[in-house]
Amino acid sequence: MRLRNITGARDIIGGSEFVIHEPEKQKGNWAAVFGNNNPVHIEVGMGKGRFIMDMAKAHPDINYVGIEKYSSVLLRAVQKMEQEPFPNVRFVRMEAEAIAEVFGFEEAGRIYLNFSDPWPKDRHAKRRLMSKEFLARYDRILERDGSLEFKTDNKDLFMFALAELEPAGWRAEAVSYDLHHDREMMRGNIMTEYEERFSSMGNVIYKYVAQRQKK
Repeated sequence: MRLRNITGARDIIGGSEFVIHEPEKQKGNWAAVFGNNNPVHIEVGMGKGRFIMDMAKAHPDINYVGIEKYSSVLLRAVQKMEQEPFPNVRFVRMEAEAIAEVFGFEEAGRIYLNFSDPWPKDRHAKRRLMSKEFLARYDRILERDGSLEFKTDNKDLFMFALAELEPAGWRAEAVSYDLHHDREMMRGNIMTEYEERFSSMGNVIYKYVAQRQKK
């Protein structure tokens, strides 16, 4: 999907108090960004910010960092925050590949991947946010008992994601092949924009919760 470039988006983002502009300087010190020692949860590829902001409203005792690489998309999240600010949310415009350069060892309690780009060509598999290459990055920043949550309506991508876990030293703690008809896994579920749209079209939503294998 081609994203429409919005003139001035980078300038607006660059002047926003809700965006961390030199995130690598916060590595290992995100508690200072929020002014407390609450857990830090990260959404990689947060889109327009609906999920992370709804999570922040539901869980004020957790700090949330949303990562988005597209300025024109991040702009929408910034505009939402201007209308309804949350003290426990901050945004970062960056490539997800650099996540371990921005967060310190075991600094994150949870990572969310929601309706990530499927990168359908095999040669691009390592760019998928749930690939073993990315799992290795998450391994460096997640707490020992931290978890990774992934949702998608793309069955092929979901099966790929499940297959990547064990070789990378991870295990699925919970798996649903039809989230919206899974009473247990739907408990406390907060939908993204894509989740609401795709489920309303009748698409099945898949989800897993994964952790590192015990050593």
